[in-house]
Amino acid sequence: MNEQKPYSVSLPTGQSETKLTLAEGLRPRMETRGLSVYYGKKMGVRNVSMPIYANTVTALIGPSGCGKTTFLRALNRMHDLTPIARIEGEALLDGQNIYAPGVDAVEIRRKIGMVFQKPNPFPTLTIYDNVAAGLKLMGVRRRDVLDEAVERSLTQAVLWDEVKDRLRAPGMSLSGGQQQRLCIARALTVQPEVLLMDEPTSALDPISTQSIEDLLTELKKHVTIAIVTHNMQQAGRVSDFTGYFLLGDLIEFGPTNQLFTNPKDAHTEAYITGRFG
Repeated sequence: MNEQKPYSVSLPTGQSETKLTLAEGLRPRMETRGLSVYYGKKMGVRNVSMPIYANTVTALIGPSGCGKTTFLRALNRMHDLTPIARIEGEALLDGQNIYAPGVDAVEIRRKIGMVFQKPNPFPTLTIYDNVAAGLKLMGVRRRDVLDEAVERSLTQAVLWDEVKDRLRAPGMSLSGGQQQRLCIARALTVQPEVLLMDEPTSALDPISTQSIEDLLTELKKHVTIAIVTHNMQQAGRVSDFTGYFLLGDLIEFGPTNQLFTNPKDAHTEAYITGRFG
């Protein structure tokens, strides 16, 4: 196991055998070390050190404005697009700091994909072209390569059977839940190592939400996932690890079952039990 202090990946007695096996071989796919984000003089996230373990789902929870989305966006350099934003500390992908001089932010965003809160298919493109867009931007033109990638990504997003006979229909013709899975497929086409998801089900109905949650269990076999959610029940259902944020600080991080049933910090317990937030 990769030694990463001060994190503990010991799981509580009674945790499923599957997760125990998972814990024994864990290694961070990403890791932050003293990561802080500022907007001008305003602090968004302060001195966060946290692992995101390979082939797991990590949930980021906390009240509105606590810094969880700010932290998530720092993991693939989305703050580069905000002129007043400033980053301190490190965010590592497979041990390499993505903020190091000379690192290509575009390449980082290929390796670390993002799915946003509201489904955002490209409105003028077909289902097929939505999914193929990333590869085309990379210069891929061979039709057989594109066809294979589109089918693979739509299959991974559990959407292929629903759309395989209408790939030339507009992406916007799909339902809300299908559009979100289309956006997930679009992110998967370039075969990212990490997938970041910012409240991906908050705009969806319960049935679509369940389909996305079921999808995450399958996707983590292929990609490492970090998800921001306001829904603690969702965090409990889908995640292996959870980080609780408050006022820009990471208050507690650990195995989800442990954090939800035996939190170490009083602030975490107050939030989880509904006495705060």
